[in-house]
Amino acid sequence: MKPNMSQTKNPMPSQDPKVRAHNFDEVALGYTAEIAQDEASRCLGCKAMPCVKGCPVNIQIPEFIKKVAEGEFEEAYKIISRSSALPAICGRVCPQETQCEGLCVRGKKGDPVGIGRLERFVADYHMQNSTEKPERPAPNGIKVAVVGAGPAGLTCAGDLAKMGYEVSIFEALHVAGGVLVYGIPEFRLPKAIVAKEIEGLKALGVTIETNTIVGRTLTVDELFDEGFKAVFIGSGAGLPNFMNIPGENYKGVYSANEFLTRVNLMKAYRPGSDTPIKDSRKVAVVGGGNVAMDAARSALRLGADEVYIVYRRSENELPARAEEIEHAKEEGIIFRTLTNPTEILGDENGFVSGMKCISMELGEPDASGRRRPVPVPDSEHTLDVDCVVMAIGTSPNPLIKNTTEGLETNKWGCIVANEDGLTSRQGVYAGGDAVTGAATVILAMGAGKTAAAAIDKSIRGE
Repeated sequence: MKPNMSQTKNPMPSQDPKVRAHNFDEVALGYTAEIAQDEASRCLGCKAMPCVKGCPVNIQIPEFIKKVAEGEFEEAYKIISRSSALPAICGRVCPQETQCEGLCVRGKKGDPVGIGRLERFVADYHMQNSTEKPERPAPNGIKVAVVGAGPAGLTCAGDLAKMGYEVSIFEALHVAGGVLVYGIPEFRLPKAIVAKEIEGLKALGVTIETNTIVGRTLTVDELFDEGFKAVFIGSGAGLPNFMNIPGENYKGVYSANEFLTRVNLMKAYRPGSDTPIKDSRKVAVVGGGNVAMDAARSALRLGADEVYIVYRRSENELPARAEEIEHAKEEGIIFRTLTNPTEILGDENGFVSGMKCISMELGEPDASGRRRPVPVPDSEHTLDVDCVVMAIGTSPNPLIKNTTEGLETNKWGCIVANEDGLTSRQGVYAGGDAVTGAATVILAMGAGKTAAAAIDKSIRGE
């Protein structure tokens, strides 16, 4: 195939915005084989491979893309799966624009190669066409425990299982997947995809015990008593943050965690759901990250007439992925940037009846390097809403910290771990949001991968 020197990446086929705004089907439809090969032929196969340096799990990107260009899709999958335990998921939710694609040479004079779209295509092709199960390695008889079945835990477990360890995952919820099942909506990440990726890990010998809360059902100390030689904590950051403004206790105020868990895990959008969400006509989502976009787009699909993103900085500072912002705008989400809530109003029955806000402007940069938002005098106004979703971040649940002796945490409640994931407690490793606070799926996977390698070295005495 001739090199494709087009400066524009192949667009992703997707549902019409007017249609998709009213259903929970996946928005992006995926590349066809022909589009995938055409896009793959845009790759220059750089010897320096800067894209690989931007990948937290070190996928050999030019190598797998070359196989796609040649039509060798299964070979491409084998290359990806050497490094990534969850390629169909990463291809959908990774922030490629700031990682692999952000370092792509083609991006200097046009669009970078659509690396994420190609990864998704390869993973989907494998799922649809391959009946071959992963080969289970010979067990070495050594048990390792993993706390949490989210991206960090699943990755750590998969890598250790490939080395022959007997890995048991302990998950608090009734299904595995962590934020992949309770946080990211169906229209961005179909849950059948997550389930299939997890089945691949089970085929490697990983066992998953759900409805098990480490710190309540059992403790880290008890895991060691049961013969586990190491414990990896990948319990995420599921404790929601609020603004602590008046009115947050009114009915119709949700944390994004609760809102999205009801929608994604408990299927609140289905008729007759056991955990419905109040029928709201005008919804305000406070925050500007991917979680805020997920909540706002979910509210629209639940039937809201108007949905607002309320964010205290300008649009240029929105932390969400550009693609998610674009999709939200296409679907009709209204952006109220440089706006900050000051009070949630309620009616005589205790339900939300509005939200007082103040306009903001950007002042001098703060410690993060971003310009600090400051209030504009005499700019108070009221937003007419009957539901408010707080999507301003999360923190790790303190349960494991409070029940594990000798486990050091920082002032934000995050577990302190070194570059290999080792904590202050011998034999206990940690990674993902439990260590960093809320971050991305791929960074959590990278932490799980790093910890798996460190656990193996430690057990082998290196």
